[in-house]
Amino acid sequence: MTPCTGTYALILHNRRARTLSIGKTGLCTFPRGYYVYTGSAFGPGGLAARVGRHLKPQKSLRWHIDYLTTRLPVVRVWQTRHPDRQECIWAGHFQTLGGKIIVPGFGASDCGCSSHLFLFEKMPMVSAFRKLTTPIRVRVAATVLLPQPPFPQIRIFIVW
Repeated sequence: MTPCTGTYALILHNRRARTLSIGKTGLCTFPRGYYVYTGSAFGPGGLAARVGRHLKPQKSLRWHIDYLTTRLPVVRVWQTRHPDRQECIWAGHFQTLGGKIIVPGFGASDCGCSSHLFLFEKMPMVSAFRKLTTPIRVRVAATVLLPQPPFPQIRIFIVW
């Protein structure tokens, strides 16, 4: 069976302001709030492998987002199967929804986007996001229990 490929968004919750080292980018201050990171998964394992890696609390630090997912809980995952990379389009939608860029270039070293990470005071709603996209619908909403605290539950929305 061929793995499903597509685009995803991780929503992380930062309960307090903190300064973190983000690889070669260096020290960055992250105010409290909800962070949305958008990426794509077109490698051999598809969405399941990429999102699964992001959800592991311990991993080698390879991408910008790894420095956050080892420190902040992922509280939601939105994903869609699509034959084209949609991460830059999604990044534009999150900016349109009022997402603030805290670290310019975060997760966007391979494209022309200003960032793939956005800060929101409140958790963004999938319904608002859907209004900006070509017609998609929420197909599945499931709660996933993860074995290790501080990441107890994640709500996954699969959008088509």
